Amino acid sequence: MTLYARFAAHIDAALDTLTAAGTLPAGLDRKNVTVEPPRDTSHGDLATNAAMVLAKPAKTNPRVLADALVAELSKLEDVASASVAGPGFINMKLTDDAWRAELAAIPEAGADYGRSTQGAGITVNIEYVSANPTGPMHMGHCRGAVVGDALASLLEFAGHKVIREYYVNDAGGQVDVLARSVHLRYREALGETVEIPEGLYPGDYLVPVGQSLATEFGDRYVDAPESEWLVIFRTQAVAAMMVMIRADLALLGIEHEVFSSEAELQAARKPEAAEAELRSRDLVYDGVLEAPKGETPDDWEPVELPLFRSSQFGDDQDRPIKKSNGSWTYFGADLAYHFQKSQSADQLIDIWGADHGGTVKRIVAAVQALTGGKTRFDVKLVQMVRLLRNGEPVKMSKRSGNFVTLADVVREVGKDVVRFTMLTRRSDAQMDFDFAKVVEASKDNPVFYVQYAHARIASLHRRAEEAGITPISADLSRLDTDELALVQLAAQFPRLVEIASTAREPHRIAFYLYDLAAAFHALWNVGNDRPDRRFLVIEDPQATAARLFLASAIGQIIHNGLAIMGVEAVSEMK
Repeated sequence: MTLYARFAAHIDAALDTLTAAGTLPAGLDRKNVTVEPPRDTSHGDLATNAAMVLAKPAKTNPRVLADALVAELSKLEDVASASVAGPGFINMKLTDDAWRAELAAIPEAGADYGRSTQGAGITVNIEYVSANPTGPMHMGHCRGAVVGDALASLLEFAGHKVIREYYVNDAGGQVDVLARSVHLRYREALGETVEIPEGLYPGDYLVPVGQSLATEFGDRYVDAPESEWLVIFRTQAVAAMMVMIRADLALLGIEHEVFSSEAELQAARKPEAAEAELRSRDLVYDGVLEAPKGETPDDWEPVELPLFRSSQFGDDQDRPIKKSNGSWTYFGADLAYHFQKSQSADQLIDIWGADHGGTVKRIVAAVQALTGGKTRFDVKLVQMVRLLRNGEPVKMSKRSGNFVTLADVVREVGKDVVRFTMLTRRSDAQMDFDFAKVVEASKDNPVFYVQYAHARIASLHRRAEEAGITPISADLSRLDTDELALVQLAAQFPRLVEIASTAREPHRIAFYLYDLAAAFHALWNVGNDRPDRRFLVIEDPQATAARLFLASAIGQIIHNGLAIMGVEAVSEMK
């Protein structure tokens, strides 16, 4: 049990003691009781809001309850002092041995340090990327791909069972456009000179698809009507694009367990099943929408459509699930898709581009309705990335054929740089990806700074081994206050994993690793002016062994955090 979890248990036990003594009533809800570092480090090492949270339901004064809790917590061997602050917060100062014990636990747990059982028994379906299968992955898709994949790893590390899913949008008009574009490339492969008209996809990535179709079918479909070849060309083109997309994602270390086809979903009549389920609960009805704002009666023809009662769930208005021609709206198809996903998962997460923000309310409402509110559903919006080269924005347009592919960027700067950079800001914040800055060897580049810390620790161990010094039998009492301050930051990692998992925010791992690396580098740099403070002091093997042990623990946490992010913890900087 890690330090923060242990103190949560200590507080629970203290509350049990007070309950048994009649100071607190039985059955109080303790879910909002927290243990965390105080905002002001001068107040102590740990703080709890237990008295503040429980005083009102216990019908007692928070300071009186806090005093009673302090009396119990002060009995703990690990607590040097405990005091009440403000209206009832409790601050605790721990003994140095408490921090040394936590430090010893880090290498012992190894790759499992920080791993949690928070999500035990919970299956989460996380759907991410889901780019239209009309071409290779470009950098517009990259951020959502990394955020989704890192979030999936984070949730697994926090104990959840995770299903990684990709929704293949192969039933819309865009795949018909793809098929027509490929038909031109097919004719080109048979010797025709073709021009790609506006509105079709002009990219050279379709040339091999056209050549493959020419080899398979010869000139059979050159002059044939579209009705004879559209479905065939669409199916094969989508399949070829998905092979390309999966290869692109593999360059980022991303693999999905499930690929769900929109076309197959509709062929299996899943939208009809979802509609029937909602109608049986009077959540879908036949009605007429109000005219859009600004439309005159002459411009608006009211049509009766099947409408979902999304306004009952916080949406602005009820939403049609079918169009006037009888085909499904995007919302109608999405509704069925989420209904399908909810059959095999307790919680759902969608990673969407920020341009889809306007549809969040209705799909959240639909999932609430379909699952009876039993399925937690989060939509994480991801802002686009602006690529910069030589200070100038790089344009991306798949239809014009002029875009920067994900593969191009990964090959230029490396998978680790791309993945880490995508997590250096909140997903809903704008981001610039500057080709020069992301490979810069400086403190201002988080990718470099964190990996440099791990490489520096690996180098330290190589040098110590050459000197015959090992941290295995380290006397941790040789670590002083400054060194134990680094342990205090390291000990927050398990707590941070649970916080980031609950918030669905993998960028918190990147932020934490940067802070941890900065603290390690700062401690290291003290030795530049004071040789006795260096991590490797040949004349003092005991102090060196203790500092090597500390460095090993920091390196392990960096390794564990980078693994969640899908980034390699390098041993040497190239």
